[in-house]
Amino acid sequence: METPKQNHIDKNDFDHVYEPAEDSYLLIDALEKDLQYLKSKNPTFCLEVGSGSGIIITAFGMVFPKAVCFSTDINFKACSMSKSTAFQNNVMLETVNMDLGSCFIENKFDVILFNPPYVVTDSDECGSFDITASWAGGVKGREVTDRMLELIPKILTVDGTFYLLLIEDNIPSEVISIMAENGFSSDVVIKRRVRNEFQLVVKFFQDKTN
Repeated sequence: METPKQNHIDKNDFDHVYEPAEDSYLLIDALEKDLQYLKSKNPTFCLEVGSGSGIIITAFGMVFPKAVCFSTDINFKACSMSKSTAFQNNVMLETVNMDLGSCFIENKFDVILFNPPYVVTDSDECGSFDITASWAGGVKGREVTDRMLELIPKILTVDGTFYLLLIEDNIPSEVISIMAENGFSSDVVIKRRVRNEFQLVVKFFQDKTN
């Protein structure tokens, strides 16, 4: 998958919006690794939650130009940057300034992407509307992620796929168990150690053979 052009972004804009980093590129690498699977699904409606700069959903849209792409972010400046990134790379993207994806119609999306705020912090650091929202994850770094897990069965299509980035501190085995209780199977698509942090991308899907 091609990395979207970002030369339209002023470096100072990253004082307000999460700058693409190793985790962003790991999620893109996961999608590239899983590309044949995704193409076999022929996704129509795709969503990135917490899109930040927009490079992940834009990279997806560049490969699937016929897909209808949406993104959300609680940070309005991130929504504006995502829209601009998509435009500069000839991708049609609808951006919505909102918390997670709770306002969307039930069972709408074929693919959902989420690089959540995963850093372990105090709970009171969660819930901001600025750049802090891109990294402050609260207890286990999972307070925002766990809310998203509750939402996935409501907005993902029956044949859909959810890609989630986690770190070791988030206790991925617990996340996998939570999703299993909701009828989802899982695969670790990719994992990588970045400095002192172990990152992985897990995909969740409903195994209709069971």
